[in-house]
This record gives sequence, structure tokens and C-alpha cells, in this order.
Amino acid sequence: MPVSNTSLIERIARVIAGRVVSVNADGDDPSAGNRVDEIWRDYRDDAVSILKTLREPDPAMAAAGDLDTWQRMIEAALGETGEGGTGNVTGGGFAA
Repeated sequence: MPVSNTSLIERIARVIAGRVVSVNADGDDPSAGNRVDEIWRDYRDDAVSILKTLREPDPAMAAAGDLDTWQRMIEAALGETGEGGTGNVTGGGFAA
């Protein structure tokens, strides 16, 4: 599996920014790449919120893989922002 050199937070924030400004989504810019480069940081908090939501997988996600690995991956992504380290895996599920 390829591994990105860009943080997950940045990639999510760029997708959100692109949806806002690109004509291919909700925006009006026919060539939004440069604009996304300028504004993606404005959507960083939105990206962090999305990752915090993903801390707890839904039943289909939980059935598909290892919950300990899932949590470590999400917490690692959040740790890059200083936001990680608040969830615990216990008994195969997530504890608040």
C-alpha cells in the first residue's frame, strides 16, 4: 500500500478546501489548485474534527479490521496536531 508524504490532517483539509472553491464541487474556480494551496490551513480544524469522529468505528468498520490498529492510526494522525491520546481501546471496543 502506498504511504503518503503529506499528513492526513492536511490531506483532509485540502479536500474540504477544494470542495469549497472548485467548480468541480461547490465553488466557482475552474482551476482551484493554487487557491487550495493558499487556504487549506483554514480547514485544518474541520479535518481534526473529522478525525476525532473516526476514533470510534461503526459496526461495519469494526468487523473489517483490528480495532487496536485502527485507534493507533487515528491517534497517530491526531498526535501530529497535539490532539491525540484521549481514546482507549478496551475489550474490543472503544471507551470514552
